[in-house]
Amino acid sequence: MNRRRFIRTTALAGPALLTGIGTAQAAQGALPLPGVQGTLQHALENRRSTRDYIDGELDDGTLAGLLWAGYGVNRTDTGKRTAPSVYDNQETDIYIAKADGLFRYNASAHALEAIHDRDIRVYTGSQPFVDMAAVNLVYVADFDRMAGVEPARRELIAAFAVGCICQNVSLFCAASGLGCVVRDWIDRETLRKEMGLSDGQNIMLAQTVGHVAG
Repeated sequence: MNRRRFIRTTALAGPALLTGIGTAQAAQGALPLPGVQGTLQHALENRRSTRDYIDGELDDGTLAGLLWAGYGVNRTDTGKRTAPSVYDNQETDIYIAKADGLFRYNASAHALEAIHDRDIRVYTGSQPFVDMAAVNLVYVADFDRMAGVEPARRELIAAFAVGCICQNVSLFCAASGLGCVVRDWIDRETLRKEMGLSDGQNIMLAQTVGHVAG
């Protein structure tokens, strides 16, 4: 079976006012508007890495806000995002490993596209907490979208973009009372197979997000 085939698309209509999704469209399968508590200073004061989680899913509004903050569309006239991209290649995709399956964030539609319905959280890292946390975000750079960047620099340029996205997610988590940690300890070959990635797609980093124990 082609694991790249999308099974279903779930609208993430939460930040409709921010992404320009029309009211009529947002009403179908809409998610609540995600709220971020506190100020930027508060988020910076509370930004930290967390490795101790309790079981429990993220509600739809929180997941919607998390993904939009990470790499959502914040300028509807140009389709540009909350994190920078060299030449606006937008080569990075956010994959979301949850208990009910693997999804890809479609920023232009502000929606989840389902890849498959298997729980592969355990494959997203070698640390014992990865299959306990609500979601594991996997940042994948598609080098085939980077035709304007010389091949020797593509990995470095993609890493810059992923770093910005990770920080956006970290600040959202800090402002929302969630825990998160960015990780590079990944069996990339095994995870690649579980995700069904193509040769041009490269796993850059993973980021665990969930409810903090205690």
